[in-house]
Amino acid sequence: MKKITDFFKSLKWVLFVSRRFSRVDRKGRSAITSFLASTGICFGVMTLITVISVMNGFQMSFIDSIMEVSSYHIRAKKLMLDNVVEYQQYCSDNKDIKVCFPFYEAQSLIIGQYNSQAAALIRAIPKNIMTIDSGFKKEAVVTSGKFDLSEKDSIVLGSDLARRLGVRVGSSVNLFALSGGSDISLISNDRIFTVTGIVRTGYSDINNTYAFISIDDGVNYFGKNAPMFLGIKLYDTNNDIKVMKDLSVKFPTIETESWKDYNRSFFGVLRIEKNMLMLLVFIIFLVVSINIFNGLRRMVFERREEISVLSAFGGSHSLIQTIFIMQGFLIGVKGSIPGLILGLLLSVRMSSIFIIMSKIVYYIQVFFVKLIIPSNAPFIRENPMYMVYANIPPRIYISEVLAITVFGIFSALLASWVASRGVLKLTVAEVMRNE
Repeated sequence: MKKITDFFKSLKWVLFVSRRFSRVDRKGRSAITSFLASTGICFGVMTLITVISVMNGFQMSFIDSIMEVSSYHIRAKKLMLDNVVEYQQYCSDNKDIKVCFPFYEAQSLIIGQYNSQAAALIRAIPKNIMTIDSGFKKEAVVTSGKFDLSEKDSIVLGSDLARRLGVRVGSSVNLFALSGGSDISLISNDRIFTVTGIVRTGYSDINNTYAFISIDDGVNYFGKNAPMFLGIKLYDTNNDIKVMKDLSVKFPTIETESWKDYNRSFFGVLRIEKNMLMLLVFIIFLVVSINIFNGLRRMVFERREEISVLSAFGGSHSLIQTIFIMQGFLIGVKGSIPGLILGLLLSVRMSSIFIIMSKIVYYIQVFFVKLIIPSNAPFIRENPMYMVYANIPPRIYISEVLAITVFGIFSALLASWVASRGVLKLTVAEVMRNE
């Protein structure tokens, strides 16, 4: 109990002396140094939170589209028609599995209007996919027509694929070359499909290459020997290893593949990109920490008389060192908390910021074009990519935000601890002799 009481008395004394130091330095060079250091931490925390939130928004829009439309959480291979029903029944009884359905896929060369051609991946899926799979419905946004595969020889195209083929809802396309089983022709002019809908996702590769037909048309055109897959989606994507292990025990002849393995290279690139960006922005904290270190070292030198007096009155070196560490801690808090607030505000309003940036860039372009070639000014248009960015909401993760804020405080605390070690080298006799 006595130790706890002594600790609080020591802390009260440290706070009192630290507050007195702050009042004395309010108009001096140390105050300017502290202000600049806090400002640097503030902008560092704000920038890092904003950049990471925006990047999370971009990355997760890609990842969500890939996992819900393309790879699924788990895909099962080497299925046979006689065990598909049993496999689906087992999946429907598993509490970790959200939805499970069979599908086929094949590569194709599609011919559209005016003999325009484009390579595509044809995915044969259940007709009621929009009903049974809420994730697919959320990510595959219908921009024209309807996602309707109920009629025979109906097809839904990705938005960029439809644009390259020059087709719209109601147009006809020909799956001129089609991979599949050995019992079908590679090239044929008879695979004519009617476009019933056009969809757009958050990932450009899906918009550029994917086309969807019904699973009945897939059986008809891909051939009897075409491999069947099973798309499995989970309530929690982190349970993929557990579910795959359970499936391998129940069905040892069927192979399963996780979304992490299926998209390993792409997700690896995203991870490296994010890590490099965080490393570059963390350099801000390094520069600010050096600034704090130099400022506090100068403060220790300037305060050597006060330090000797405090030592003469019984203040231990560790307590005196704690005073300067407290100074660094307050600098970190004064910078990190406002940076946290500003970073969250910018992240929430990022769509408006992109729109404002689009307007600024547009008017700057118009201004210079009118100065140089006035006749070309009516042809200047706003960059549409800003609107694309504005429509992708940033994603704020509490763990990352807290880690950035704590790191901002910790960087200042560490710099002040290293700078205050000079206190331990000062003695009362040495200071008095020098004075």
